[in-house]
Amino acid sequence: MAEEVLPLRIYQTIVGILGILGNALVCFVIWKVPAMRTRTNAFIFHQAVIDLIGATMIVLKSEVPNPNIEENKVLGWLFCHLWFSNLVLFYFFVLSTFNLLLLTMERYFAIVHPFKYQAAFYTWPRLKVCMSFVLCWVFSGVLKFYNMLIFKAEGGKCTPNLIPGSKIIGVLTAILQYILPVAVMLFAYIRISVEMKRGAARVGPAPAQHISGGANAPDMAESLLRARRNTFKMLLIVFITFLICWTPNQIIFLMFNLGWNLQYNEWFYYLSIAMVATNSCANPTIYAFKYRQFRKGLRQIFCKQSGPTNESSFQTVTTG
Repeated sequence: MAEEVLPLRIYQTIVGILGILGNALVCFVIWKVPAMRTRTNAFIFHQAVIDLIGATMIVLKSEVPNPNIEENKVLGWLFCHLWFSNLVLFYFFVLSTFNLLLLTMERYFAIVHPFKYQAAFYTWPRLKVCMSFVLCWVFSGVLKFYNMLIFKAEGGKCTPNLIPGSKIIGVLTAILQYILPVAVMLFAYIRISVEMKRGAARVGPAPAQHISGGANAPDMAESLLRARRNTFKMLLIVFITFLICWTPNQIIFLMFNLGWNLQYNEWFYYLSIAMVATNSCANPTIYAFKYRQFRKGLRQIFCKQSGPTNESSFQTVTTG
């Protein structure tokens, strides 16, 4: 449905277009550059695909006018339950949240529990990654199924549908789609930070041990630590951006389900929606400025560099 508030409509359309272009570029670079086809980048690729679809939904929600549902009951049901309820749009927003959680936990186990990480992906690594993606899509669908019930087609328009226990369901939804993932990711980033400081302390005073291939053991350990640190900083910025964009809307949603009489034409509600939409186009910008491997991939594609690519630095991001 076309957004009725003109400033919000213009902003969401711009954000949606930028999200489509930026996330499409991320997908293209990871797909095109062989050195970027790593496990961690598979999760980033999946994140970009989700955000690309989410950005497309933002543009459609802002620009496509409402259909006439008076003469078609099937169209009315589909429109009110799937589109007007924001089920489709927020499904991809929540899906993006859970994929970010998967990406964070992949880095958490690779750095904090490397032996368990290697054992888990020792057999059928691609299948297990794909299964985690499928579970992410299914769980997000189950969680957002409630959106299908909050509106109904009546008299040629979508009207609120009173559901017994809706307040409890809304609170549980806020906990599962925001509070719990944020708590888990915050714990993971704290533990990763502590472990990386320990790793830096271990690498620092290590004696030089020459190994085959002309490299020193401390140099390789430092290179691994540097690659991990780069990825960690990038993901931490992604997480902080996610917090900034999502927190206002989720606080409003939680307060509404706790009994606050929310008016949907309030300026702060519109602002919270705009901030959630912004999150769909923020990640490509973060990758461009903070993810060294992504910048190398961009240069390799568009600058036609003939020099050797430091593939080991890409691989260490995945193997942990």
